Amino acid sequence: MATTKAKRLNELSGDELAKLLALIGSSDSVELKVTLPEPEQQATISTLGLDPLAAEIRQVFFFDTPDLLLNEGGIAVRARRVQGRSGDTVVKLRPVVPDELPKDIRRSSSVKVEVDATPKGYVCSASMKGKVSNDDVRDTLRDRGSVRKLFSKEQRGFFTAHAPEGLELDDLSVLGPVFVLKQTLEPPEYGRRLVAELWLLPDGSRILELSTKSTPTEAFQVAVETRAYFERHGLDLSADPQMKTKTSLDFFAARMAKLHA
Repeated sequence: MATTKAKRLNELSGDELAKLLALIGSSDSVELKVTLPEPEQQATISTLGLDPLAAEIRQVFFFDTPDLLLNEGGIAVRARRVQGRSGDTVVKLRPVVPDELPKDIRRSSSVKVEVDATPKGYVCSASMKGKVSNDDVRDTLRDRGSVRKLFSKEQRGFFTAHAPEGLELDDLSVLGPVFVLKQTLEPPEYGRRLVAELWLLPDGSRILELSTKSTPTEAFQVAVETRAYFERHGLDLSADPQMKTKTSLDFFAARMAKLHA
């Protein structure tokens, strides 16, 4: 499968920009996101009026090999417990070219193809999502039960089609959990839904991400409006993005290596 490499938007040539437009046009949605450096997080929380008591609590578990073989191959496997509603599971593949996905995958109601764009670049992913109860996630991981049972038959097939040969879901290590606070806002001067996620790692480090979703047809207009909104509030868009999944995986893999050293 051909892939597209994430790169800074200002480094795109005319041909690469055309490819980005084609990717967006073939996707289901676009998510615009920015992560804030830790020194700026408290001021941003105050400026936007984020309230931890209004936030939805989430607990995120990743599954990978100790050396992060899946992540290196562009695969992310996750289970999530969510306060007040059912949990979910995801098998994600990135980067992808939407038109090169198998037709049965592209047509599946469980699959979302989305372009994630930051001030520094973009990547297109295909995520296959499933529902699971919060209790099932907790009990499976607490009792070291079969991880594969948390995932649907369709998800297991998707994983097998893209994972290294011979690697099964039950072979994966549990990396997590990450404690997450999520709050959805709709600032009057912005006029769109803005999602804030604060990821709290066990060592006290934090990742604050702000994001909004748009349809493919309005992506560039929303990107301009969102950038203007962030800059009006003095948010630093020049820092390299701290990717939630990669940062979390690196942290737990390093901790696992220390425990087994």
